[in-house]
Amino acid sequence: MSPRHAADPPREECAAVITGLGLTTALGGDVPSTWRALLDGVCGVERVDFEAPKGPAQTYLAAPAAVDPKTVLSSAKAAHCDRSAQFALVAAREALRDAGLPDASSLAAGGSRVAVVVGVGLGGITSVLEQNRRLETRGAGRVSPRTIPVMLPNHPAAEVGLMVGAKAGVHAPVSACAAGAEALTQALGMIREGRADIVVAGGTEAALHPLTLAGFARLQALSRRLDDPKRASRPFDADRDGFVMGEGAGMLVVESAEHAAARGARVHGRLTGSGITNDSHHVAQPAPGGTGCAAAVDAALRDAGLLPEQVRHINAHATSTPLGDLGEAQALHKVFAGGLDDVAVSATKGAFGHTLGAAGAIEAVLTVLALRDRTAPPACSLERVDPEIGLNVVGRSPAALPSGPLAAVTTSMGFGGHNVALTFADAS
Repeated sequence: MSPRHAADPPREECAAVITGLGLTTALGGDVPSTWRALLDGVCGVERVDFEAPKGPAQTYLAAPAAVDPKTVLSSAKAAHCDRSAQFALVAAREALRDAGLPDASSLAAGGSRVAVVVGVGLGGITSVLEQNRRLETRGAGRVSPRTIPVMLPNHPAAEVGLMVGAKAGVHAPVSACAAGAEALTQALGMIREGRADIVVAGGTEAALHPLTLAGFARLQALSRRLDDPKRASRPFDADRDGFVMGEGAGMLVVESAEHAAARGARVHGRLTGSGITNDSHHVAQPAPGGTGCAAAVDAALRDAGLLPEQVRHINAHATSTPLGDLGEAQALHKVFAGGLDDVAVSATKGAFGHTLGAAGAIEAVLTVLALRDRTAPPACSLERVDPEIGLNVVGRSPAALPSGPLAAVTTSMGFGGHNVALTFADAS
């Protein structure tokens, strides 16, 4: 895994470009508001009180969405969807409008060349828990007839697929916190293999519930800084003590370069490579030394035909857990041995929380924006980079990226040992 490995020839045929971006996060209900708030150092973390069926109410830190999706969707559509699917629809609609494809009629004829891939981590868990509460308190006759469709992990993907009339395939990768990035890997494969001209791809999550928060707390994965919400999640910080859960969605329109050119679409950037590995080490802890993550990054670089020294920006998974952040830093040092001084590393989860299955997709959108605007976003809560991390982490102010061709890497990791790395390039 050397920075001087021979790069594979880049894949020029069936190249994949990004023509549409959509976001809904704790920082804003769309791409412009989220990006502006992120660059301004805004933090969407707050204290949230949950009533408990037994015992006192519990207080947690969380990053709820800035805009309730029910205020954006029609009441009928919102009523038929779990909150995770609501987020996916909101972000997908924005991405399609941004791509100049505002409705199904503007897509490929009959949707035969359109696909959808939406990853989730926990999916419709809040709907499942609500319907179980109904069952226990009101009886089987009051359980919603929509329970089964909304509890399935493919529910967000299916709803987006129905919205766009996708007939080239609708897929739902479920790989914990790597799911959103894995969705983009599948999209890249479909474009390269000629199975679709347009893929609406991303990730979504809506799991802010007392059970999930209590579960992560019992794992000692959450930050315990209840008295300082805006400085609680500190990726790569020497005093990091755990993550903060968030919710939202990120969606991208991934299109073949030929198809985008034929319709005169604006291109934000290019999706150039991906790498997927698994640690097979522990269900919740990274492999020692970050070997699995390193292998995924190395594979993504080879897939893109990139040398490590060509990368100038990394959007790191960086959840703010002691072991996870250190393992990821060790992985990056393995791949970029001695060549990270000029690489701006962004760690953005401190601003909008860890959105689980949506994280990889949200951070992919941010990476495309960073390349487009030549600006690496800041870590709003960073106090002091852990000396063991040894990365050029962007602090509380954005960092300018250099002129000329730009390449970037994003990393995503999930429980079960999942590792996904993606490479992007600017539109030039």
